[in-house]
Amino acid sequence: MVRKAYNANGVSASGPYSHAVDAGELVFLSGQTVMNADPMPTDKGNITEQTKECFINLFKILESANLTSDDVVKVNVYLTDMKNFSAMNEVYKTQFSEPYPARTTISVLELPLGADVEIELIAKKPQNK
Repeated sequence: MVRKAYNANGVSASGPYSHAVDAGELVFLSGQTVMNADPMPTDKGNITEQTKECFINLFKILESANLTSDDVVKVNVYLTDMKNFSAMNEVYKTQFSEPYPARTTISVLELPLGADVEIELIAKKPQNK
């Protein structure tokens, strides 16, 4: 099997991984943080700004796979502080329409490059794509 991967312009990788990997019916997107913007920001900003940048990066990757936010079926959100949940959620709810994708939010000790939020997605390719 040859692994089919997608990479997006304007998004960097902070390690040896693909932005997304096609698994047939599903496309798995690697976690994105504000620090994956290209160029990398000098100021990571607050949780609202970081969450917005995560989605900008993720949606660029979806676009490179010919997918949209409507194709997302599962989201995992990692926060370094659950006190940021409400602010993250305010941005999150503007990124999708109902019915919303399934989601898990997990508190972690730390994230790469000092980010406060990391978000990863799983998208399902429509029958006609």
